[in-house]
Amino acid sequence: MKLNVLWPILGTSFIFLMTTLGSAMVFFFRKEIKENIQRIFLGFAAGVMIAASVFGLLVPAIEELETRGIISWIPVSIGFLGGVFTILILDKIIPHLHPVENKTEGISSNLKRTSLLITAVTIHNIPEGIAVGLSFALASQNSNDPSFLASAIGLALGIGIQNFPEGAAVSLPLRREGFGTFKAFVYGSLSGIVEPIFGILTVFITSSLGSLMPWLLSFSAGAMMYVVVEELIPEANFSKHSDSGTLSVMFGFVLMMILDIALG
Repeated sequence: MKLNVLWPILGTSFIFLMTTLGSAMVFFFRKEIKENIQRIFLGFAAGVMIAASVFGLLVPAIEELETRGIISWIPVSIGFLGGVFTILILDKIIPHLHPVENKTEGISSNLKRTSLLITAVTIHNIPEGIAVGLSFALASQNSNDPSFLASAIGLALGIGIQNFPEGAAVSLPLRREGFGTFKAFVYGSLSGIVEPIFGILTVFITSSLGSLMPWLLSFSAGAMMYVVVEELIPEANFSKHSDSGTLSVMFGFVLMMILDIALG
């Protein structure tokens, strides 16, 4: 199997595996995650995604455009905003539940709380899969420079790490809603299946649209940043005593930055 297929499969499968491992926590902890722990998990995920958006997606997009002699800020800005508004539209259309605020958004529907919760996480996993797929696709286009592959691996590691608590954040509430332990695990795991699906689809798209890579990287960054600002950071600081949430954002950012610099 060629590099441009093998590595994206491995990378997106890894982040899906981490979601699955996180979902498996339902076998060990059957109660709801404590508020402070949940706040730390959410903040950490936000920090990782911010750093991944900047160092793993926007910076490579800018560098790619500059090597082509193109004014970088125009396509990067358009791509970024395109990602933001795409997830915004999905948020407004698709029914889903914000568990912390217990608030339902999207078009009115008769879906159960459990379905709405799974849908919310699934929507927000799509940008992560696209990001990892794009990163490995970029590495394939620059196979003569190992730093691109190292950066893609760092991105997959960072997103995979933050997917672990995310999987638990789905399976444990499902167990609390009355699902059997195994069923809650399966549903929590499947909430991340969109990551390899969209990641691999992205690789096939970019193989024929390589010139659009900077736009796509920026698009993915915008989509991830929307999720961070609209969802993760507010939920990580839903308590008046939000120091743990704030600090976990910083630690997540630093970890992802270290992975990108050290491996890149």
